[in-house]
Amino acid sequence: MCKKILWIGLTLLLSSRLQVNAQDAKKDSTYKKWFVGSSFLMLGNFSKVNNPEYVQLNVGYRITPKDVVSFEFKRSIYSWPIGIPFGPSFEAKGLNYPGHARILAPTLGYQRFWWKGVYTSLHALNAFEKYMDENKKRIGNGYTLYLNFHLGYQFKFFKNRFFFEPAIGCSYWPVRTNVPESFKLAEKKWPNYFIQPGLHFGFNF
Repeated sequence: MCKKILWIGLTLLLSSRLQVNAQDAKKDSTYKKWFVGSSFLMLGNFSKVNNPEYVQLNVGYRITPKDVVSFEFKRSIYSWPIGIPFGPSFEAKGLNYPGHARILAPTLGYQRFWWKGVYTSLHALNAFEKYMDENKKRIGNGYTLYLNFHLGYQFKFFKNRFFFEPAIGCSYWPVRTNVPESFKLAEKKWPNYFIQPGLHFGFNF
């Protein structure tokens, strides 16, 4: 009798486990491991005041449904100190550099999902910079390490084929080398961090 009860219990346990696995598989039918994407911040390229000539390409891999690693490539230029916060001083005349800097930045990122679409992320942006004066003559090369922290939410569309990730972020640069003195003078009164939005989007496959 005990053996019969044991076998019946084992059978029920296995059948319930198989049913749960089937349900999980059904839930995960739209789950995609890879994605490619970019940022809506590229819309800033329409600006006539401080056109960043911004390009960004993201490639990512989901190690688990909650853990994501990514590689991003970014290219841009900037003519104002990047620590100037949004407000009346942002892109204000007279606060710009005597020239501009051009950035090529391979970036490594890690993203963690905590609850539904809520996530935090950390990106290490390695910016190799070329400094140009007002006559577009190169006056130096430098390197800046940017650490970007984000808190955001991922929205999924079309059976998880596409996603959009609005976020609030903080960019902090603990390492900054070989900045020309004229550029240092323009940026010395501003902090070495910047609060900014994140507007990533992508395609899952």
